[in-house]
Amino acid sequence: MRIIAGLGKGRNLFSPIGATRPTSDRAREALFSTLESEFGSINDLSFLDLYCGSGAVGAEALSRGAAIVYAVDNDEKATNIARQNFALLENLSGIGTTTVITSSVGKFLDKSSELTFDVVFLDPPYDLPNNEIEKTLASLVKNNFLKRSSVIAIERDSKSKRLNWPTGLKELKERKYGAATIFYAEPMDKD
Repeated sequence: MRIIAGLGKGRNLFSPIGATRPTSDRAREALFSTLESEFGSINDLSFLDLYCGSGAVGAEALSRGAAIVYAVDNDEKATNIARQNFALLENLSGIGTTTVITSSVGKFLDKSSELTFDVVFLDPPYDLPNNEIEKTLASLVKNNFLKRSSVIAIERDSKSKRLNWPTGLKELKERKYGAATIFYAEPMDKD
């Protein structure tokens, strides 16, 4: 696993041993191509990586110019690896700030946010039921984690049932990358 583009391009990332399933290089490249087409660039955006695992997606966002990356996972081994991966980029000029939180996503989202995010990426375990993901999405809306211009991207197994977007979100598109599909949504009141 490596960083695909930006200031840290080509740097090898640490991978946790165990139950995590890192987002493939192909899916990460496609994710960031879509985000860059939506925003023009990743520069100065705030990025929330839920179920972050190794932090590879957050590290890619940093490398491409994100100003702030929050990474949340309930597995302490995974968040330790995410911290190590973010540390690989610390000494590069122009790298944004990171916050890694060891917590369940539900608990993290259970309170109103003082910080809103331009991009929210969710890569939950494939066996996590859709109704749990839908609760997470509803919390993002209810507790003010989103801007009017936010984009949400969710990586799921291509064989998964379709998500029911909660009130306040509408689907933008979905893209299949082998065994993974990324679903994109935005706030309903986006201009």
